[in-house]
Amino acid sequence: MARYFTDEHEWIDVEGDTATVGITDYAQEQLGDIVFVELPEVGTTVDKGGDAAVVESVKAASDVYAPITGEVVEGNASLEDDPALVNTSPEEDGWFFKMTIGDKSELDGLMDAKAYEAFVAEL
Repeated sequence: MARYFTDEHEWIDVEGDTATVGITDYAQEQLGDIVFVELPEVGTTVDKGGDAAVVESVKAASDVYAPITGEVVEGNASLEDDPALVNTSPEEDGWFFKMTIGDKSELDGLMDAKAYEAFVAEL
C-alpha cells in the first residue's frame, strides 16, 4: 500500500483502485480537540482539490480536500460517535472516507512521506 500526502495536510493510502483519505497528525495538532466531523455521502463524486469533508475543533472548522478525483464508496461511521479518533489516531483509525481512484496520474503531484516530512519541517 502506497501513502501520499497533500500540501493541505491530507494523506491518502492507495490499494488497488481504492484509496482511503484522512488528515495528518500535523493537521490534527494544529486543529486541537476535534468535536465534529462531516463526511461526504457515499456515491458523491469528489474532485481533486475540492471540498470533501469538514472537521470541526474547539478552535475552528476546516475543510478536508480530496487529494484526487473519485467517487466516495465508504465513510468512517466510527467518527460520528467518536470524532476524537481524529486526534488519537489520525493516520490509522481516524480516516475520513474511502473512494475509487478516478485518474491514477493525479497521484503524481502528491508527496511521499519523506517529502511531506521535509514540507512540514519548513512550516
